[in-house]
Amino acid sequence: MKLLLKPLFATFLIAACSLSARADGLESLETFVKTVSSGRADFTQVVTAPAKEGQTARSKKSSGTFEFSRPNRFKFIYQKPFEQSIVADGQTLWLHDVDLNQVTARKQASVLGSTPAALIASAPDLRALQADFTLAAAPEKDGLQWVVATPKAKDGQLQTVRVGFRTGQAGGKSAAAPAELAALEILDSFGQRSLLSFSNVQVNPSLPSSTFQFKPPMGADVIRQ
Repeated sequence: MKLLLKPLFATFLIAACSLSARADGLESLETFVKTVSSGRADFTQVVTAPAKEGQTARSKKSSGTFEFSRPNRFKFIYQKPFEQSIVADGQTLWLHDVDLNQVTARKQASVLGSTPAALIASAPDLRALQADFTLAAAPEKDGLQWVVATPKAKDGQLQTVRVGFRTGQAGGKSAAAPAELAALEILDSFGQRSLLSFSNVQVNPSLPSSTFQFKPPMGADVIRQ
C-alpha cells in the first residue's frame, strides 16, 4: 500500500533560515516563519508503519525535491521509488499518481488545517501558529534543535510534528554559521511515523507563480473532492 500520498505529508513546504546558534527550537521556528518566504531543497522520506504483534516495524523510503512560496503554495515531487507529485497552487491541492495516471483535486482551505503545510508554509508569525498548535521547544537531539507542534484540534489525522534545525560554527570562535531546517518528523493518529530529511537547501529563491501551476495530463482520471 502506498503511504506517501497524504496531504499532511505534503508539505511540504519547507526551507532553511539564518539564526543564532544559541537559539532554541521555538526561537528558530519563529525566525523561520518571519524571514523565509520561499525555499527549495532535496528530501528523503522514511515512512514507518507500527509493528504488528510478533513482527518488526516496516519502513519505506522515498526521495525527491520540494519548493514552496509563502503563503500556501508548495510542490513535492517524489522521484524514487515511484513518481508522484503534490502541488498546492493557493486554491487547490493536486495529488498526481503517475503509475495510476490518476489526479485528485481538493480545495486547500478544507484540506490543510492543522497540518505540517500550515505549520511551515502558511502562517505569518508565531501567534498565528499558536491558534492551531501548542508549540514547545524540545531537548537537542542528533545535533539538532527541535520544536514540537501539537494540533489543538483532536479530530484530525495528526498527533504531533517535530521540526529540527541544524546550527554550527563557521570559521571563528564567535562566528555562528547559519542554521537551517534539517528535519520534519510527523506522527499520525494511526501510529505511522514519517521522517523527512532535507539537503541542498536554498533560502528565499525567486520562484515564479508558474512553478506551482498544475495541469492534469491528457487522459488522466481526475477525481475532485
